[in-house]
Amino acid sequence: MIAIAHSLAITLYLGAAALAAAPFARPVSAPVRGVTTLLALGVGTHLIALVDFVRAHGQAPVTGLGPALSLAALLVAVLLLTVELIAREVSLSLAAAPLAAALAAVANVAGVAPASIASGVQGAWLAAHVALSFLGIASFATGAAAGIMYMLERRELKARRFGAIFRFFPPLATLDRVNHVACVAGGVALTLGVAIAVAYSVEFRTVNLPQILWGMAAWAALSVIALGRAIGGWQARRAAIVTTTSFAAVVLLYVALRMTGAADGGFL
Repeated sequence: MIAIAHSLAITLYLGAAALAAAPFARPVSAPVRGVTTLLALGVGTHLIALVDFVRAHGQAPVTGLGPALSLAALLVAVLLLTVELIAREVSLSLAAAPLAAALAAVANVAGVAPASIASGVQGAWLAAHVALSFLGIASFATGAAAGIMYMLERRELKARRFGAIFRFFPPLATLDRVNHVACVAGGVALTLGVAIAVAYSVEFRTVNLPQILWGMAAWAALSVIALGRAIGGWQARRAAIVTTTSFAAVVLLYVALRMTGAADGGFL
């Protein structure tokens, strides 16, 4: 049931991305209702899968590679759906919906299986850390998706090409606002997640060097962007470039750590 629900959620996310791309294939208006409906169905199906995981295994999906990636995918999809409903735009689905689908697909392939987890206060502490950290990373991904679209649309406007991208993408100011809010909110969430992780390591005397390295790198990158946007007066183009390149670097660092020394079955 869990694997089937994940597969259905992946299909719905990809369907939302494909439908969002329809205006590039033919001159039609942005299918806001159709895309948001598919995203909502995907989120609902994905949530059912994780609720079934909790019911079957008696633990939150916060440890182990499969459960953790599945939770990350769900958070990306929820943030995407929220932004699309508020903005009444669906172009962000072109980048973020495939990302949610890819994370869920890797989770499904790896196996959404339970891993050992502490109980009681220690378990709740760990769950809070993971949830806040993944919320921060999902916001980071949303900001990066908006940054990519900003740079694409800006290039089209500078070249005076008023094709599908110009007609379909939201205004540059809207994309910049999404990047701004996502990075600042993500910076706050990730800071709280890292603070809980540090306190957890001190209190329970547990150290995982790959997790510390990756977590601190992601936190440093997102914190610099959030501070630059909130108090540094960063302009839209600079913020878009830094967000997309730093998010790509964080993803590559994760892949490198997984390949060189991650614990079997763990997120890192």
